[in-house]
Amino acid sequence: MSTTTQPTPPATERPRINEVKIYSHSSLFYWWPVWAVGFILGLLTWMQNQRLAVLPPNTDVEERRVGDTIHKVLVLPGGESFDKDKDLHLRTTKHRGYGVFFATVLLLVIVITNVPLRGMWSVLIIMLIVLLSIIFALAGWWDKILAAITLLDIRINAGGYFFLGTALLIIWLVTFLVFDRQIYIIFQPGSFKVCLEVGSGEKQYDTIGMTIEKERSDLFRHWILGLGSGDMVVRTSGAERHEFRLNNVLFIGRKLQLVEEMQRVRQERNT
Repeated sequence: MSTTTQPTPPATERPRINEVKIYSHSSLFYWWPVWAVGFILGLLTWMQNQRLAVLPPNTDVEERRVGDTIHKVLVLPGGESFDKDKDLHLRTTKHRGYGVFFATVLLLVIVITNVPLRGMWSVLIIMLIVLLSIIFALAGWWDKILAAITLLDIRINAGGYFFLGTALLIIWLVTFLVFDRQIYIIFQPGSFKVCLEVGSGEKQYDTIGMTIEKERSDLFRHWILGLGSGDMVVRTSGAERHEFRLNNVLFIGRKLQLVEEMQRVRQERNT
């Protein structure tokens, strides 16, 4: 009678993490909705192929019969000329809400990226918006407000949307891929390196007694525009204590978990 011994599977080990690099991003990262909306509205405006005529003042509209059809024609004042190729080439849209929506997105991004609303402030602002909405509805003010908004007419041609979207996208990419990568902290087992100025050198510190704090999130900036970003503060211990702040860290929760895992594995191996 023969028996076969099954090989014992090797014990699974935790993956070894030797380095975690965390970048700080500028507030320009949160401007992605502006160039994204600019491209979308520019494409919609271009596809509708409505034309914007540049006309002199005192231009009249007259009806003229051509056969059995009545046409409306523009009558320019005496001495004025109209070049179809030059004065009728701008593509626009008949929906005046496009420009209003773009301006609204732009203003909201400016406010959100420059006015921090952390923790309870975010809750208070949301409660205030809901409360004002209910008060306006009970007082019957929404009809007047909406009627006033419908009078607002902001027109941007397709070229204007594409220019703004392309220019902002280029600036966004250069900042995100080049300048933001010059501000970082590199965590390694037992130490970390810091570079908080563009073009400056790295400084190395020990992780003994180091504390890492994730500041309370800004609901509008970190979660709505930042897709789960956050601000981080690193403090050293010892006679000369230092504090390093990294703003707008993307996927901050996952990166802090990697740092904690790396330090925990190092401690277990040292014990």
